[in-house]
Amino acid sequence: MPKIIDHDQRRADIVDVTWQLIVEGGIEAATMREIAARAGFANGALKHYFSGKDQIIKDAYERGLGMMERAILTAVTGKRGIAAIRAHCTAALPLDESRVLAGRIQLGFWDHAVSNPDLAELFGRHIEEWRSALAGYLEEGRASGEIRTTLANETVISNIMLLNSGANVLCILAPEVSTTEVQEELLELLLHQLTQP
Repeated sequence: MPKIIDHDQRRADIVDVTWQLIVEGGIEAATMREIAARAGFANGALKHYFSGKDQIIKDAYERGLGMMERAILTAVTGKRGIAAIRAHCTAALPLDESRVLAGRIQLGFWDHAVSNPDLAELFGRHIEEWRSALAGYLEEGRASGEIRTTLANETVISNIMLLNSGANVLCILAPEVSTTEVQEELLELLLHQLTQP
């Protein structure tokens, strides 16, 4: 009787291996040869599951975004307004070793997305979802009266996104200016400004 192969599970295993290679050495470490070797396949066997390396990298990026989205969802559950904004930002800021690593991996994907339309599209969707979530928290805060700023939501959202993205880049390239203390202080300053008319 022929062996039944679970293609979805094989694809998931290959993506897991790719993710681990990226964690260890960046996207450059995830060569087709190394992915195949680590996954226990012959070098050409990956083509049975993926159209090429770009597809594997795209699926690995989706895996990373999914991990981030689940962490944020867990952080904001049961929170509204400013408390939700604080929880969302804190979950995405590089405040501990695991989040610094996540930021380093994201930076590699961002660089790759510049020349990869599929990754760029994924990143664009992620940005829109991020902006939409923040807009919802802001509306909740305005409705309850805790958010009193006259700044437009779009301006506030841009400030929040720049704080989070900038902190992730600087903690890798210039950690002395993006310490956890500085990140937390800037976030609290931004949140305080939201309460001022």
